[in-house]
Amino acid sequence: MSFTGKYELQSQENFEPFMKALGLPDDQIQKGKDIKSISEIVQDGKKFKVTVTTGSKVLRNEFVIGEECEMEMLTGEKVKAVVQMEGNNRLVANLKGLKSVTELNGDTITNTLTMGDLTYKRISKRI
Repeated sequence: MSFTGKYELQSQENFEPFMKALGLPDDQIQKGKDIKSISEIVQDGKKFKVTVTTGSKVLRNEFVIGEECEMEMLTGEKVKAVVQMEGNNRLVANLKGLKSVTELNGDTITNTLTMGDLTYKRISKRI
C-alpha cells in the first residue's frame, strides 16, 4: 500500500494540551488549532518525503525506513530518529520521548502522537 498523496486534516483530538506540553507558545497554539493542515507524502519504496503545511508554517522531513535520520519536530527542534514500517500501512517512530504512529486505511491517514500519558490524534483524508 502506498502512502503517496495529499491529505487534508479533518479532525484532531487534544491539540491544545499536547502542544502546551511540547512547549509551544500560546499564540502559536491558538493560531494553529483551527487551520486545516495539508500533508503531502511521496513514497518511493522505502524512501519517504513528508511535507506538512499549516498556514505559513511548512515542516519537511525525509527518511528511509529502518535508517537513522534527522527529523524536525513541531517545535522546530531537530532530533535523530528511526522510522519503522509495521505491516504495509503503519509507520512508527520514537522522537525524543514522543512516539508517532501513522496508519493508512484506504483514503484516511490517522497520526497518533503519544508523550507520557498524553495523546494527540489527527485524522486526515486524501484530497
